Amino acid sequence: MLSSVTGAHSVPAVLPTPAAPEYLLEIVNVTKRFPGVVALSDVQLRVRPGTVLALMGENGAGKSTLMKIIAGIHQPDAGELRLRGRTVRLETPLQALQMGIAMIHQELNLMPQMSIAENIWLGREPLNGLRMVDHGRMYRQTRELFGRLRIDLDPKMAVGELSIAGRQMVEIAKAVSYDSDVLIMDEPTSAITEKEVAHLFSIIADLKAQGKGIIYITHKMDEVFAIADEVAVFRDGTYVGLQSADSMDGDGLISMMVGRELTQLFPERRVPREEVLLSVRDLGLEGVFENISFDLRAGEVLGIAGLMGSGRTNVAETIFGITPATAGEIHIDGERVRMDDPCLAIRKGLALLTEDRKDTGIFPCLSVQENMEVAVLPGYASRGFVQQQRLRERCEEMRQKLRVKTPSLEQCIANLSGGNQQKALLARWLMTQPRILILDEPTRGIDVGAKAEIYRLIAELAGEGMAVIMISSELPEVLGMSDRVMVMHEGEVTGFLDRTEATQERVMHLASGSPVIH
Repeated sequence: MLSSVTGAHSVPAVLPTPAAPEYLLEIVNVTKRFPGVVALSDVQLRVRPGTVLALMGENGAGKSTLMKIIAGIHQPDAGELRLRGRTVRLETPLQALQMGIAMIHQELNLMPQMSIAENIWLGREPLNGLRMVDHGRMYRQTRELFGRLRIDLDPKMAVGELSIAGRQMVEIAKAVSYDSDVLIMDEPTSAITEKEVAHLFSIIADLKAQGKGIIYITHKMDEVFAIADEVAVFRDGTYVGLQSADSMDGDGLISMMVGRELTQLFPERRVPREEVLLSVRDLGLEGVFENISFDLRAGEVLGIAGLMGSGRTNVAETIFGITPATAGEIHIDGERVRMDDPCLAIRKGLALLTEDRKDTGIFPCLSVQENMEVAVLPGYASRGFVQQQRLRERCEEMRQKLRVKTPSLEQCIANLSGGNQQKALLARWLMTQPRILILDEPTRGIDVGAKAEIYRLIAELAGEGMAVIMISSELPEVLGMSDRVMVMHEGEVTGFLDRTEATQERVMHLASGSPVIH
């Protein structure tokens, strides 16, 4: 009977189509060690097609280290990576790209002297018949890419002419251009406006619809609950757990991240003193901002809010003498000062923490201590020699006070997480013992636990009589920390709001140039 059924006239069996793998990417028991520290210990992660996996954790939790392993920058000491169900070893970033993994780094990695198009297609430029770069075709490809992503930038513009927000959008477009199945986004909204964030979220929705898997690293809780399908949490280099985003709330997520409850993010504030330390009158920088006037009192935190391009950072840099004013006056302790040199500003008791720690903050090839001590070296010199022991003790004291996570002060600062680099920079300026502290985006790229520590420190400094100017793109931060908020729009002050009357709606109305609502 069997032979008659399977004879010459039988229909051949149809082999079933292999099922698509449940996960695009799997991290299985990965460990990574660096000199003096275990960055990752037996961690795991899984990314499904068509989903956003938010990766959360404090600075130093190991998030960026794991992403660099996935992107082929580092290799694990133990464990394995599976891509579409198959074990792979990614030894170079190029190999990772060829296998369908692209990464948008927290620290932008563009060539400022090259055009936008040249940056996007670097290493894979279209060639003509003479094997030379076909610039016309490269610009057309860039315009087509920008058209799909709804990015309004000229492909021929030099990247160095773009704002940080513009460079961030170029990085996003470059990553998308690889048409990768797995896209890693490490703090992609740290330098872009709310409008651009909404734009990015629409791009992410399109990528999800195409079946892409996205790993999204952020310290902003609202973003997690806006776009994430699942949330994975790391703490101190270990895997804590994974949950669906709709099964969590902010308090539960914070508790998983820090291992404790943060009962109050913003500390209690003391009433500022009457003594005016800094007075600015009709300050202007031709073509950038004009008619900036305010008084800053001892113990006061003055928040400066505004959209990208409003001139907030330019005002800070002019007060600190980086770009001398073309109009107006600056008075310190009632004395008029021509602030045209940062060294003079430091001598007058000012300190400035800049918004871009990579370009204008850290010295990446130097140690943590060398980065902390650079602003105070003359004060620790005697007869031409630096008092190394005394200086080291001071740096160690500041490291402990700000809880900078590092194996030692000799560790290269480039090996620290972004948040710990930021705290080391803050330590640098506090070592100058300033009376007026200007903080430009002080918590950019810093986790919620470290933010609470920075807020506590700012409140303590203000309580001791230090005057603080805090520029921030995060409105809850501005409202939670400021005694007053100065709002700017296109180079002008559009209003001041006291702590008791400041709301997100009122700040946004002033920041957009509209009259404040009551």
